[in-house]
Amino acid sequence: MSRKTERFPVKEANSLWQIYKTVPFGKVLKNVIIIMIARFIPWMGMKNWLYRTFLRMKIGDETAVAFMVMMDIMFPERISIGRNSIIGYNTTILAHEYLIKEYRLGDVVIGDEVMIGANTTILPGVTIGDGAIVSAGTLVHRDVPAGSFVGGNPMQVIREKINE
Repeated sequence: MSRKTERFPVKEANSLWQIYKTVPFGKVLKNVIIIMIARFIPWMGMKNWLYRTFLRMKIGDETAVAFMVMMDIMFPERISIGRNSIIGYNTTILAHEYLIKEYRLGDVVIGDEVMIGANTTILPGVTIGDGAIVSAGTLVHRDVPAGSFVGGNPMQVIREKINE
């Protein structure tokens, strides 16, 4: 199953070289400052408040975003995380990808009671279903079914439905 992304072709130079034609500089600067502060704040409630208030992200109650998590700096408002989920240390969540001939944008939807292991990378246009577990170090390049256990690079389903 392919990721759900919107594609925007570019001409001339690569899309990252043309970044400020796709997203305003002021927005990126503000997002970088907020994300860098949030990466180091040890208080979950304050971190979630920063994400909700300044980045327009949807973060559920009691969700814990660990130390050094890197949210998308261009389009963080396209990231949604459900309630009572854990996003592990040094995880990166992307809602954009800049390529040579195009850039792509896609919503990232992480369900309720999801556990994301440390050092995971989540690509744009991916949905991770409720109750899923993503092993540490995984590249999440496609949707993760609710209640499943996935891991690896490339990501593979290890178990379809985890017993309650």
